[in-house]
Amino acid sequence: MTKTNSKATSKKKTIVVFMLTILLGYVLFIIPDIFFGVTKINGGKIGINLLWIALFQFLSILALLYASLKILKKDFSYIGLKFVNVKKDFLLGLIFGTLWTILQFVLIIPNTGGINRPDINGMLEMYDGSLIGTLSFIALGVIGGGITEELFNRGYFISVLKDVFKKPKLGLWFSAILSIVLFSLGHMPVSALDWFDILIPTIMYTFLFITTKRLTASIVAHGIYNMTAIILTYYLYFN
Repeated sequence: MTKTNSKATSKKKTIVVFMLTILLGYVLFIIPDIFFGVTKINGGKIGINLLWIALFQFLSILALLYASLKILKKDFSYIGLKFVNVKKDFLLGLIFGTLWTILQFVLIIPNTGGINRPDINGMLEMYDGSLIGTLSFIALGVIGGGITEELFNRGYFISVLKDVFKKPKLGLWFSAILSIVLFSLGHMPVSALDWFDILIPTIMYTFLFITTKRLTASIVAHGIYNMTAIILTYYLYFN
């Protein structure tokens, strides 16, 4: 087999593995939501059940990515999970995550409906008023959102897809933009405000990942915002 044919076969294999991984990943993210939403076990999507959702998403997606990367003869460092310049990346993530939190809870949310906003109402339905329930909600935001979503939607999606293109810059731009669009659509925005609320942080997380070539900053920024949003929503609107 010639080098050209070998590369073509390798890219076809990468595309197939990538598509199957992404499709299965979306299913794994949805399964616990559907399960608790339909069965209403222990109250449904509330309280300690939020922790089980977070753990299921994290462990199942981690196993999926491990298997997919192994088939592609890659490891987690390939998708940006590198423990170098941790302090710098952590600080970047902290700054970006905090700035977005301030912008949302000081300016945007209070001036666009506050407690009457559909997203705030949706969050309020997931609190049970207990410490364990609130900590479980935070775990969902940090583990299920900050860590798992960044590994899957930023690290894996962009890193693997961009390499099937002949031109690296084109591949990076295409995979980054597609990642932003699909991630935003996954949050089911229905209004211009919804699109703004999801597009801005998604672009920010993607920017952090691409510029640092690591996931640390985007994970911290995503996790910081989710955590503070859950805490602030509880104290500002739950009671």
